[in-house]
Amino acid sequence: MNRDFELIIYTDGGARGNPGPAAIGAVVGDKQYGEAIGKATNNIAEYKAVIFALKKAKQLVGKEKSAKTKVEVRSDSELLVNQLNGDYKIKEEDFFPLFIEIWNLKQDFAAVVFKHIPREENRLADKMVNQALDGANPPTLI
Repeated sequence: MNRDFELIIYTDGGARGNPGPAAIGAVVGDKQYGEAIGKATNNIAEYKAVIFALKKAKQLVGKEKSAKTKVEVRSDSELLVNQLNGDYKIKEEDFFPLFIEIWNLKQDFAAVVFKHIPREENRLADKMVNQALDGANPPTLI
């Protein structure tokens, strides 16, 4: 684990049809999650995966400890990472409320950074997306 961060999170989102049936996947520490989210685009699913993962991280570490926890969110979505890091302007209106929700969730942690990783390094989160799309994962409520 990276010494600068106490919690590493991997996220992925995908849709079959774009828009089409969509799902999210997240690996938060040593826990894996996948959930179908209904009809959405790939990019919306990517955003929703980050939202889910940050909520789950806060739930797992607890409210008090989360305020002291540094988090690194890793994703293979270059668009998502660059938008969340402020390198790309958000032009799609559908992303605005999701971006704001992520911004607000970031406030629960000491630090949250977003890192783009190659698809090969995100296999487990991708697997969770596909299992959810295939109906293998029941919904996880948070």
